[in-house]
Amino acid sequence: MYIFTEGEVTEPEFIEFVQEHGARAQQGREVNHSIENAAVSAGRRKPLPLVEDAIHKLAEAERTAKRAGLKPEDWNWPQVWCLFDRDQHRDIPTAFARAKKAGVYVAYSHPCFELWRLLHYQNYTSTFGGVCGDVASRLKEQRGFAQTYGSSTRPVSPEDAKRVKPGQLTGNYQRARQYAQKINSAHTGPDQTRWDPYTDVWRLVEDGLDVADY
Repeated sequence: MYIFTEGEVTEPEFIEFVQEHGARAQQGREVNHSIENAAVSAGRRKPLPLVEDAIHKLAEAERTAKRAGLKPEDWNWPQVWCLFDRDQHRDIPTAFARAKKAGVYVAYSHPCFELWRLLHYQNYTSTFGGVCGDVASRLKEQRGFAQTYGSSTRPVSPEDAKRVKPGQLTGNYQRARQYAQKINSAHTGPDQTRWDPYTDVWRLVEDGLDVADY
């Protein structure tokens, strides 16, 4: 499994957490993964460049799999995923269309990945107006955040807020998944830029990493 993330810190740390602490959906099946764009520049950490790089990686991985005698129906046939956010990107629909055509999977959050983290604490169905800062502010207010980073009297720095700690997530996956599926059901139109709020990171957890819970 090959993963391309828009974020440099939060998403890779989340993926590592899931791999380390997640309960496998199928016992004995270990999904090997790598963060493919860990060292790339900020210019390639946008939806369309992410998808373009992912398409190239998928073609390479499939050629290798074929040489090894694997078939697309095999459980260990390579998967390539992109994690990106709405933020203020203009090319979201194009990125989605190209990913779908090529067979690259997308885990998408509107307005940003912090919504998925917030849903581990509470339900939230109102629009954020595309402003990620509003989500981040709500996230920092959560009791679990204060416990993780110290007393509530010490402000959580922007860098601290990016870090993913087990105490923020453990035991709350099913809740977050339920909340996410409920808010996602309201967004069925073809324009992903209008899906506010929205997050389907749970698909990466289950369909990609083969984890049923954490």
